[in-house]
Amino acid sequence: MTIEAALTELSTLLGARLSRSKPDLEQHGRSETHFPLTPPDAVAYPSTTEEVSAIVQVCARHHCPVIGWGTGTSLEGHSLALSGGVCVDFSGMNKVLQINAEDMDVVVQPGVTREALNHELRATGLFFPVDPGANASLGGMAMTRASGTTAVRYGTMRDNVMGLQVVLADGRVIRTGTRARKSSAGYDLTALMVGSEGTLGLVTELTLKLRGQPEAISAAVCAFGDMDSAVNAVIATIQMGIPMARIEFVDPAMAEAFNLYAGANLPLAPHLLVEFHGSDASVAQDVDRFREIADDFGASGFDWATRPEDRTALWTMRHNAHYASQALRPGVRVLVTDICVPISRLAEAVEETRADIAAAPFPGTILGHVGDGNFHAELMFDENDADECAAVHKFSERIVERALRLGGTCTGEHGVGIGKLEYMAAEHGDAWAVMGDLKRALDPDNIMNPGKVVRLN
Repeated sequence: MTIEAALTELSTLLGARLSRSKPDLEQHGRSETHFPLTPPDAVAYPSTTEEVSAIVQVCARHHCPVIGWGTGTSLEGHSLALSGGVCVDFSGMNKVLQINAEDMDVVVQPGVTREALNHELRATGLFFPVDPGANASLGGMAMTRASGTTAVRYGTMRDNVMGLQVVLADGRVIRTGTRARKSSAGYDLTALMVGSEGTLGLVTELTLKLRGQPEAISAAVCAFGDMDSAVNAVIATIQMGIPMARIEFVDPAMAEAFNLYAGANLPLAPHLLVEFHGSDASVAQDVDRFREIADDFGASGFDWATRPEDRTALWTMRHNAHYASQALRPGVRVLVTDICVPISRLAEAVEETRADIAAAPFPGTILGHVGDGNFHAELMFDENDADECAAVHKFSERIVERALRLGGTCTGEHGVGIGKLEYMAAEHGDAWAVMGDLKRALDPDNIMNPGKVVRLN
């Protein structure tokens, strides 16, 4: 039983849709961040659930690793073939199968991207709200329990996935959940699979909640005199119960990066980027209430965007923050942190992280979805400099230790992959061992994305 034997059998099954070309392997061996090139032995391109099941059955017989692939936008090395094997690329399974407008749900294949889904929904008055920034596949978003800029109002993928079709490690196809809005029938296998990063099975179909398009939308950017004032304005806004659709924070370094990369003209100061959804009257009221709070914390330079094209420009700039950060130091690697803390400890966490960046031998930026306590530090380090590599690793350790000390988590939305694996024991204790027990029960031969989320002895 070998990988080569599995590939021979899969070649007969898939023909030209099993690729071993060097460009394909390298494309599926890359990460968006600092992880080295780790290509699979082959890339499979299925078009149906039945084919996915057949692929997994072949791989199970030969103990060949199976790694799911959406669009490759993950940041923690989730899709890297650490033990070789077959990368299952879902780009060909990209159909919107059923739009249930009256029930406000939709059934899609995993290769559908969030932008493609919302384009398909444009005539229905509905939209899918989870927005991680990248035009990620919905299957990948479910597997990493993604969230993003709109999670403060609409929740994460955990809150918006109603049911799944999953191919298990032995090739069985199961359905989790239904189109009903609630159920008390047995274990919640949907919740188990969402965020499992392909370590328990491959998702081939998703049932998702939809939301109504808001009547009115208003967005703005404003500056603050210091980071503490900006973060405390966020805390006050949340505690006042103002229903923000988005409330994002960027530090002065990130503002500088936006100016360089996107041609913005932001003062080199902390900023909040905000958006409100609702009726004309409710949005106007929410804007006034937020403006009062922001003014109390010294906000200045309010720039409001009510036209769709202006809002699109604002959020495109924000979504390109990763590439804008890279522009501060071209040609180096980027490590992206991803902690989330209780909202009451947010100011403390941000201030301590800013101090760490100031003391580091490399530049860094801070930004994040601070409305739910989640923020990122992006660190631009030279991978050929041993001192910088050691320093960036220590930085990563410190920021996770800080998150756990403050009652938070090592990853608010990017997932575990391989980048956060070493912190799981500290965060979960014996519960991490229970996760390993679940993995062994569903995947006893450890073929499903091995080396991610859990460690098996």
